[in-house]
Amino acid sequence: MMILLMTAVANLAVGALVGLCGVAGFLLPMFYTTVLEMRVSEGLALSFTAFILSGILGSWNYQKAGNLDVGFGLRLSAGSLAGAILGVYLNQIIPEEQVKILLYLVVLLSGISILCRKERASACSYETSTAPIKERLFLALLLGFSTGAVCSLSGAGGPVLVMPLLVLLGIPVHTAVGIALFNSIFIGIPAAAGYLMQCDLLGILPVLAVAFLSHGIGVFYGSSCAARINQGLLKKAVAIFSIIIAIWKLVG
Repeated sequence: MMILLMTAVANLAVGALVGLCGVAGFLLPMFYTTVLEMRVSEGLALSFTAFILSGILGSWNYQKAGNLDVGFGLRLSAGSLAGAILGVYLNQIIPEEQVKILLYLVVLLSGISILCRKERASACSYETSTAPIKERLFLALLLGFSTGAVCSLSGAGGPVLVMPLLVLLGIPVHTAVGIALFNSIFIGIPAAAGYLMQCDLLGILPVLAVAFLSHGIGVFYGSSCAARINQGLLKKAVAIFSIIIAIWKLVG
């Protein structure tokens, strides 16, 4: 019961943060492997199942707001689908302790990235953006494949890695967040399926059900309150917390 309660609280909190500011999903696998001391495959199976749900809810909201290009998202996600499969395979052949170190490094770098990123409103719309990746199928597939593999192997949710890269390539910020959330669905499906196959499904089924339900509730209520929250301050708090936890685990 204590494990189920802790899982519910963690998923409510992380789900709310994802709904509020679009990041923080990468904290879930660390919670499972560090606090609950689960195997990496179990922690990643539970995390990616939740990421599928948050990706669906988040991208739906961005689509309604006109900030999601489904066509480009599908091209990017085709590469991510293949990359995520490769990431699951690499996870099986890399020792678990090294995967944990990679997870902590991704959390550390994600925290630093969030902390250093300047929040700027994009002056151009998606239609007028000159981002070359919009027109180049191979570039979109390559970006999707590489980010999908890294996210699937390490447990990063997707948006925290994909979104800043899309912005760097010329995609407006709000559109980049919508595409990254949509893309996380296609990373999450093969990753969750691959890691669940490595687990005792009946053994983790109660935790999986609680995590899925509580994460969905957190994302739903977080996204409904996003307009009333100082997202810049919230992201900085998430970043500082992530950096402290990652350094603590790496040093330990």
